[in-house]
Order: sequence, then structure tokens, then C-alpha cells
Amino acid sequence: MFSAALLLLLAAGCVKCEQLTQPASVTVQPGQSLSITCQVSYSLSSYYTHWIRQPAGKGLEWIGYNGVGYTPYYKASLKNKFSISLDSSSNTVFGVKDWISLSLK
Repeated sequence: MFSAALLLLLAAGCVKCEQLTQPASVTVQPGQSLSITCQVSYSLSSYYTHWIRQPAGKGLEWIGYNGVGYTPYYKASLKNKFSISLDSSSNTVFGVKDWISLSLK
């Protein structure tokens, strides 16, 4: 019990509230890639940025992460279907997925 409580306290110390601005919705035609641009309030050179999706009626699914100067890392099943890039000069994160091969079900 003590070790579990300590782990939760340590994890809580790593949480930092930041602001993320992204479009309310994005529309693409069948066969097109989906691109989402997010403006963040933190320095991209100081923190990794993770992408998570939640298909309708399903739980959260981690997609991958990226950090300035690092190679993006993706969930194995999504590795060739999603790309994450960063622009540290404008604190902007870009996520692009291949709409045809990445199912939302």
C-alpha cells in the first residue's frame, strides 16, 4: 500500500498544466490524409508531446510522442500510419494520419 501511494505522489509531481489550442473539428474527403495542428503554451524544446485518440464509444489509445531533437516514437500498430512533427519556433505540433489505413473503429 505504501509503495503504491508513493508512486501516485511521485507521478502527481510530474504533472504540469498547460494550454493546448486545436481546431474544434477537421473535415477531410475520403482518401485524404487528416492533418491536425495544435498550438501549445509550453516550450517544445523542454517537453515531449504525446498524441492520444479516443474513437467514439471506445477508451483512450496512445498514438505516440515527439520531442525537439528526438526521433518520434509510435505505438507499433500505428507506426507507418501516423506522423508527428514539431515547429519549436511557433510552439506548434502537427499530427498527420493516413486516413485510408488508420481506422477509427
